Amino acid sequence: MSSATEQLARRWLDAFNARDVDAMAALYADDATHTSPKIREGRIVGRDALRAWWRGALERTPSLRYELVGIAASEDRVALEYVRHVDGEPAMSVCNVFDVADGRFVASRVYHG
Repeated sequence: MSSATEQLARRWLDAFNARDVDAMAALYADDATHTSPKIREGRIVGRDALRAWWRGALERTPSLRYELVGIAASEDRVALEYVRHVDGEPAMSVCNVFDVADGRFVASRVYHG
């Protein structure tokens, strides 16, 4: 396990739960990509687009929070498993897989259970 990529994932989760969109975005490369079934277009490209998307998502779901289940990391990839909680909705299992280069996320993919 790579402690650097694990710590990067932990910083992402902490920033998300703190609703600190700028701290989350700072963990990504300028041209990073993000795919998720929650994205209407399927994919977001670029740090600024990610920042805007997260701001909107957090505004729409003010009670959204993630509970860490586990992390599996190597030098260039980290999988973050968590439970998605939103008031009034059933909990949802989620896995977010991040590709890492030069200390930043270059791609992320979300899988909902």
